[in-house]
This record gives sequence, C-alpha cells and structure tokens, in this order.
Amino acid sequence: MSHSSNHLASTPAEKLKVLLVEDDPVDKELVLCALRNGGFDPQADSAETQEQFIACIEKNSYHVILADYNLCSWRGTEALDLLQKGAMDIPFILVTGALGDEMAVDCIKRGTADYVLKDHLPRLPVAVRRAIREKQLREARRQAEEELDRKIEELARSNRDLEQFAYVASHDLQEPLRMVATYTQLLGERYRGKLDEKADKYIAYAVDGAVRMQALINDLLIYSRVGRQRGEAQRIACTTVVERALRNLQAAVNEAGAVVKCDELPTLYIEPGPLVQVFQNLISNAIKFHGPEPPRIEISAVEKGGQWVFSVSDNGIGIDPQHAEDIFVIFKRLHSRSEYPGSGLGLAICKKIIEQAGGSIWAESQPGKGSTFKFTLPARPTAEPEEKHELAARDLVNR
Repeated sequence: MSHSSNHLASTPAEKLKVLLVEDDPVDKELVLCALRNGGFDPQADSAETQEQFIACIEKNSYHVILADYNLCSWRGTEALDLLQKGAMDIPFILVTGALGDEMAVDCIKRGTADYVLKDHLPRLPVAVRRAIREKQLREARRQAEEELDRKIEELARSNRDLEQFAYVASHDLQEPLRMVATYTQLLGERYRGKLDEKADKYIAYAVDGAVRMQALINDLLIYSRVGRQRGEAQRIACTTVVERALRNLQAAVNEAGAVVKCDELPTLYIEPGPLVQVFQNLISNAIKFHGPEPPRIEISAVEKGGQWVFSVSDNGIGIDPQHAEDIFVIFKRLHSRSEYPGSGLGLAICKKIIEQAGGSIWAESQPGKGSTFKFTLPARPTAEPEEKHELAARDLVNR
C-alpha cells in the first residue's frame, strides 16, 4: 500500500477577518501564528492608535477584534468603549500579558467576550470560536425576538381590524334589520288568518328569524365594544356590582322563582360596567339552563395568590367537561335554539371582559350536577391616582 493512499486530506482553514489592536510586531505575528495553528486562515488589519481603530471599523467588518490591554498611548478597553458607543456587536477579546483576577472580572463585566494571556496563546482559537458562536446565537435570538414582535403586532392589528369590522357591520346592520323585523311583524298582525295556513307559518318564520338576528347583532355589537369604549375605573364593592346585575335581571329572576345568594364580596378598583355585564351573563345563564328545581345560585369569592377567585354556582343541567372550553368560543352553542334561546355570545363576552381586566375564566361542571363558573381578578390592581400622590408624599416625608 502506497504512502499517498494513506494520506488524509487536510481540513481547509477557516477564513477569519480579524482586527489586531496591538503595537508590538512580534506579538502580532505570535497571535496570527496561534490562529493558523488553530485551523484559521486569518486576514488581519492592524490598529495601533484610536484614529486607526476608528478608521478600520468604519470601513471594514470583522469576525473578531483582538486587543492588547496596554498600548503606548491608550488601552484596549478604550477600543471596547468605542465599539459599544457605536452599538457595534463585534466579539472583543483581550490578548494581554499578566492580568489580575479583579481586572479580568472588570473587563468581562464591561463586555469583553474573553481574555487570553500571551503565554497561553494556544487557547486563543478556542476563545475566538466560542466568541463567534455566542455572537451568532445573539443574532439568532434577536431575529427570533424581532419576528415574534412582528407577529404579535400583526396579530394585534388583525384583531383590531376584526373588532372594527364587527363593530361597523353590527352597527350598520341595525337599522335595515329593524325595518325588516318591524314590517314582517306588521304583515303578521295585518294578514294573520286572512291568508292560508302556510302563509301564516312563513310570516311567523320571517318574524322569528328577524328577531333572532336582531338579538345576535346586538350581542355582536356588545362583544365588539368590549375594550373599545373604556369607562372610568373606580373603587367599588363587588357586592354592589352583583346587585346592579340582579336589578337588570329582576323579571327573569321572578319568573323562574330563582334564589340568588351572594356572600360578602371584595372591594376592587375596577371599571364597574363590564363587571356588571359578567355577573349578569353568568346569572342569566344559570337561570336559563336550570334543571327541574327552581334555580338556586350562589356567588362567592376567595383571595388566593394575589388574586380574587370569584365563583358563580348553580343547580342547573350542568356541562360535559369535554365542552368546558368550547362554551367560551364565540357563537358556540351546545343546545339547539328550540331548547334554549340565545346567540352563543354571552360567555365569549365574559371571557373577553375578564381577560382584558387581567384575569381568566373557566367552568367546573358535570352533567346533571350543576355548574360553577370561576373567574379571577387581580387583588391589588394599579393604585388610584389619589393613592399614588399619597404614596409619593409619604415617601418624601420618610426621606
């Protein structure tokens, strides 16, 4: 077997564009020799003064900068300061003589990627590769963060566009739909019994469809307005909020013979209107989906982990756990309209309100065993303006 057949092809040297901040010609050659021995093919520029350094980094791009700590007229760390001032992310490694531990730590804190002592130059290629790899990781992370920010902004813009569309569509549909509903009702009243049985049935279908569409569009308008029309936050007892919701539902409560028990609830700094809507929707659902017994509804709250956890429990028909998340999806219905009327937007509205207030909402239930809807709200929201002034004044006094 010939000697040439056993010869393995050598790995091509890795191109490396390097800037040497060094004023000793012998040390420059030693550094370049260490890089060649470590598998690099260095293409080096040299800068001995600040002016030369600035000229080099303005005209060229480098994989790495290798700088001595002590030069004749300045220090290598000053070159690092210039890089940082110009927001240039180029790996910077000190290649120097003796450097105390305290000085080494200080240099690393200031942004030096690494330091290599001149009597340990064989370690230099390892330090260079690590510094370049860390820069690549930083760039990949920055690109990923920029891409994430871009997608978040696109999603936010898409959501704003959808909300705007829902608002405009539902708002502008109100008037023509009102006319359709009104005139179909007039037709029904005027010609009931004067035409054949099928005509009465068709008119009844038209009236029912128009009325249901009115309710659906009204709920869609409410949903699209959540977060768009912000009212003033105020300190209010949540028990008072429940009382307002019950006043709005008085007719439904009386008709169903519902019993609503409400424990003492916390006082929060919050916009009351949307919270009234949440309690109103949850109580209304408890009344609507009641079982054979009259509705019995219990409302309570406990503080847990910096949040208030509110519960609205009922003795209704319950929900299959596999649908516990579906019920909060817009227009999602588990029952036909003939069984239970409604647009399927009530719980979606609750979810949107609670999440915009910094909380979350979920359901715990079993079929035939009632349901408990729970939602969280921050226990200590941002201080009121008056409280902020009070805290600032107290801080000044205590100084």
